[in-house]
Amino acid sequence: MRILTRIAAILALALAAAAAIAAPEPDDPGKRTSWGLYLTSKEAYDLKQAQGDDALFVDVREPVEIMFTGFTDVVDINVPFMLVDPSAWHPDKPVLKMEKNPDFAAGILSALDARGLDRTAPVILMCRSGGTRGAPSANALEGHGLEQVYVVVDGFEGSARKDTPDAPWRLVNGWKNAGLPWSYDLNPAKIHLRD
Repeated sequence: MRILTRIAAILALALAAAAAIAAPEPDDPGKRTSWGLYLTSKEAYDLKQAQGDDALFVDVREPVEIMFTGFTDVVDINVPFMLVDPSAWHPDKPVLKMEKNPDFAAGILSALDARGLDRTAPVILMCRSGGTRGAPSANALEGHGLEQVYVVVDGFEGSARKDTPDAPWRLVNGWKNAGLPWSYDLNPAKIHLRD
């Protein structure tokens, strides 16, 4: 009973803290989730520092992308939402085709279980820019009993500058541009490897 009371107190404190630091809901409906929980990269860092091992921080980018753009060891694990298919071109763009990772939700649940976390634990998802994979990866977790799924709205690299000589470099916001810890040195224990 004492443990349940402590867990309830910690959860109430975490929810209150999360509500106080949450980023506003994105204007773009495609970037929204049913949880309605959004963080800037700085807020995600602060939440992870406050929660420690009681929160799961997931980088949902493709491992090859991470290899070229960098990684933060603050992340607990890399579970890609989309995987590159090196045998096919994208039908509309001059890039390799990407397909949804069929094991994405199972990977998140397995990571929670491996850390002894239940479905009430905060799960923080970060992609490159907070756009095309942030909310879709969160929405892929619906129906799995998770209670707190956050999306980092500015992602790891942030937004591209517009109308400057620096366009299209991602220099506006995001984890890297916020001065948060990151490196091109990857932690092999955290990066998704294919069988």
